[in-house]
Amino acid sequence: MRLSVMSVMVNDQARALKFYTEVLGFVLKVDVPVGAGGDRWLTVVSPDAQEGTQLLLEPMGFPPSRVYQKALFDAGIPAASFGVDDCQAEYERMVKLGAVFKSKPANMGPVTVAVLEDTCGNLIQIAQMM
Repeated sequence: MRLSVMSVMVNDQARALKFYTEVLGFVLKVDVPVGAGGDRWLTVVSPDAQEGTQLLLEPMGFPPSRVYQKALFDAGIPAASFGVDDCQAEYERMVKLGAVFKSKPANMGPVTVAVLEDTCGNLIQIAQMM
């Protein structure tokens, strides 16, 4: 068994695609229309593992998903965590691109983490393992 697709709920797929590719640095993998409402099966992947796990930028068509997303955000809980080689360098790069961070890189023992907003209702954590 292996991970093939994981999802993060987003309130705007176009804005999410822009953020996840232009700021976080993922690359578009699949973009297929689904249904009549304009939603898409929209996935991105790591540029270093384009055949690896896909991240689905999932539209929030299920009403309870909005409640759940807001509860996580309000509690300061990231919806996803992405590994980076250098947390400080990624923080500085993304700040220059306009990313809004809730926390600067902080050393927490075996990991350094920072948390930012994804422009689509989620907090995202970047983490550098020591």
